Amino acid sequence: MAARDPQPTSTAAVRTLIRQHLGASKGALGMALVCTAGMAAADLLRPWPLKFVLDYVLLDRTAPAWLTPLHALLAVGKGPALAVCAAGIFVIAAVTGTFAYYQVHFTTAVGNRLVHALRRELFAHLQRLSLSFHARTSSGELLTTVASDTAALRDTFTDALLTAGLHLATVVGVTVVMFLLNWRLALVVMATMPFLAWNLVGLYRRTRERADQQRRKQERMATRLHEVFSSVSVVQAFGREGHEHAKFQIENEAEISDAVHAARLDALSARAVELVGAAATAIVVGVGAMEVMAGRLSVGAILVFTSYLHGLYRPMRNLAKLSAKFAKAQVSARRISRVLETLPDVDDAPDAIHVDRLRGAITFDRVTFEYEPGRAALREASFSVAPGQRVAIVGPSGAGKSTIVSLLLRLYRPTSGRILIDGRDIAAYRRDSLRQSMAVVLQQSLLFGASIRDNIAYGKLDATDAEIEAAATAANAHDFILGLPKGYDTVVGARGTSLSGGQRQRLAIARAMIRPASVLLLDEPMTGLDGHAEAQVHEAVTRLTTGRTSVLVTHDLDAVAEADLVLVVEAGRIVDQGTHTELLMRSTLYRSLHTPDAATPALATA
Repeated sequence: MAARDPQPTSTAAVRTLIRQHLGASKGALGMALVCTAGMAAADLLRPWPLKFVLDYVLLDRTAPAWLTPLHALLAVGKGPALAVCAAGIFVIAAVTGTFAYYQVHFTTAVGNRLVHALRRELFAHLQRLSLSFHARTSSGELLTTVASDTAALRDTFTDALLTAGLHLATVVGVTVVMFLLNWRLALVVMATMPFLAWNLVGLYRRTRERADQQRRKQERMATRLHEVFSSVSVVQAFGREGHEHAKFQIENEAEISDAVHAARLDALSARAVELVGAAATAIVVGVGAMEVMAGRLSVGAILVFTSYLHGLYRPMRNLAKLSAKFAKAQVSARRISRVLETLPDVDDAPDAIHVDRLRGAITFDRVTFEYEPGRAALREASFSVAPGQRVAIVGPSGAGKSTIVSLLLRLYRPTSGRILIDGRDIAAYRRDSLRQSMAVVLQQSLLFGASIRDNIAYGKLDATDAEIEAAATAANAHDFILGLPKGYDTVVGARGTSLSGGQRQRLAIARAMIRPASVLLLDEPMTGLDGHAEAQVHEAVTRLTTGRTSVLVTHDLDAVAEADLVLVVEAGRIVDQGTHTELLMRSTLYRSLHTPDAATPALATA
């Protein structure tokens, strides 16, 4: 059953998270805004000390009446006035630098807390999503979303957002001052604004499209890397290193091509702003010189105006670069929202109850399940298990045996029918408490890249060393663990690849053994093991299932013979059920799963 995942057409989920986070960080954000305003104001003051020096100290122009302090300084002498103006240049630079430092401090703090909140929410949400979502979503896409997309939003916030605010404030302030200095020259400058705005909008649109393509190619590369590195033994065994390298090279070059094209867009936009600024500067210098010769404008004023002109186009050039960052951030925000707005197929009802421990009575009542619409993996399955009974499930490969285990764990939701445990529909239980009451041993015993002690304790996080060793002993794992270089503190490779299949399986059984669970689910725990390892694992499984309700998907005849109930599954249907002896007598399919000429019959691998 497919999870309900909307197309990434909005950023509502991300906007909601950002608003919540900014509400909790409004103090730091307010200080960042104050620093931004201070930087903009200091930037507007930057050219004025030089104007005072040029007009009123060097050219002896009469200062306006409102410059009373300057009149007093000039009355003392030009030296003090020059010293104060020079000190003013330094003070303005120092104030600007101080504001800039604290702006970076506050915005970086808020931005990093924001990405922390986004990653925390994403990670928690991804763990809640059903297996159907993970089955059709590449690992590269999820890794890119959690790592790269959240970082893109952080960079946008810490660098682009308030920087854009600073640039916009500077543009507005500079425009106002330019009109106050000389409205004719200001109108010449304003004539270039429509072109610059068109340039920014066009760059944003083109960059967003390119960023979307680039992100998809990065996903494919990340997926390729994950697949190759997790299957490197297969790649090397078949001598396909060159083949995989060639495929990766094609994807790598495609991603680089997009990155180069995006950089060209940025450069083209920045150069366009520079050309427009150069043309406007040429006109202003020419017209301003004529204004100076006509006596309508001072040399200092034209100097200030030209300085403001550069102060206007520099932020516009930076806004063009920021436009590209905003476009990429928009793509990242849409991708994050797509994940956050995906609803899990299996979720807790508002009135779901917590269960501390199950008795273990299991009932399947006409359960049907479809991984995809129209393709049923299980059809009208019905059976009942009393508390403490051992159930074995056998049948051909692909018959639907593992689906029964997945449904019991609420990894999927039945398409129709009901699954009851202790007389209550499992949908009425909270998922976490239901799963805490179960222990699982899977066909592929996945271990973490941690110590053996930590891997066993994963079944019970607060387990003592004595409990860990007792579980390992019961699982026939204690002796081989002591033979490892650091015993229980030996760190196994990722997915446990540094251990043999039998060792991994016995550790998985120890992990289940240590869990205080009343229901056990075992999916092919002895597949692929040699005779010696299978015997040790079988002995451990027997200990594990004693006194607990257990559902065992297996091909091992000894385990089937010991079961209280055997379910024979074919093409998604339970075609027969009974004890081992009963089924041998009446079920043709069950008998066909045996090897007639073997000294010790064994069921075919399910």
